[in-house]
Amino acid sequence: MNQASTSPPIIEFKDVTKRFGAVTVLDKLNFDVRKGEKVTIIGPSGSGKSTVLRILMTLEDIDEGFISVAGKPLWHEERNGTLIPASEAHLRAMRKEMGMVFQQFNLFPHMSVTRNVTEAPVQVLGLSKAEAKERAAYYLDLVGMTDQADKFPSQLSGGQQQRVGIARALAMRPNIMLFDEPTSALDPELVGEVLSVIQRLSEEHDLTMLLVTHEMQFAKEISDRVCFFDKGVVVESGPPEQLLTQPQEIRTQEFLSSFIKNGN
Repeated sequence: MNQASTSPPIIEFKDVTKRFGAVTVLDKLNFDVRKGEKVTIIGPSGSGKSTVLRILMTLEDIDEGFISVAGKPLWHEERNGTLIPASEAHLRAMRKEMGMVFQQFNLFPHMSVTRNVTEAPVQVLGLSKAEAKERAAYYLDLVGMTDQADKFPSQLSGGQQQRVGIARALAMRPNIMLFDEPTSALDPELVGEVLSVIQRLSEEHDLTMLLVTHEMQFAKEISDRVCFFDKGVVVESGPPEQLLTQPQEIRTQEFLSSFIKNGN
C-alpha cells in the first residue's frame, strides 16, 4: 500500500443516490478514493459500477447526496455561503481533473490518431497546435503507438484503438484516470496489450486511478484496494489479496465463486 492510504480523499461520495426511473442504481452510496490510490470496483451487472464513473465525468447527474473531487464540490457550487446546483461552467472546469477511458473506444473516425489526441488539448485547454502535437507524441510513445500516429481508427485493431484512447485521456494531464471496463470490447488476445499499458501507467506515474473491470487477476496486481459493489452500495472493501481470495461478506463470496465457475 502506498502513501495514498493516509492522504485526504481526492474523490468522495456522501450518501449519493442515483435513480433511472423506478430503479435505484446507487443507494445512499458512501465511497472515497485517496490521492495516488489505485482502486478497482468489481460487482455484478447493474450494481452501479459504471454509473460511479459516468457521474464523476458529469455524463450522469445525481438525485441526492454530495460528491467532492480534489476538495471541490462536483455537482454543486458555493454561492454566498450556500451550495447550489453546479453551472455548466463549473462542471466544465471540474471535468479537467479527470480523464476517462471507455469500453467502446469513442475515437473520432474522421480524424487521424494524432488529431484524436490533440483535439481536446487545443479546443479545451487552449494549447497551440505545436504544443498539442508535442504532447500527443509523448503520450503516443508512452502507449506504444508512435508508428500508428498518421493512421485512422478504422485502420487499427481494437487494442490499438484503446491505447489511443488512453493516450487521448492522458493528453489532458488529468489528476485522476477513470477506466470503465477498458478491455471488455476487445478480442481475448488483445486484452493483454491494453492491461500492460495501464499497469505501466500505474507503476510509473503518480496518478489516482479508479477502474471498473472484470479482469480479477489484473485487479489483484494493480490495485491498492478493491471494492465490491452490489445494489448500489459498497458491500466490502479491502486489499486485493484479502478481498479476492478471502472475502468476508457472503455476497462477495457468492459473486467471486460464480465468477470462477463461469470460467472468468
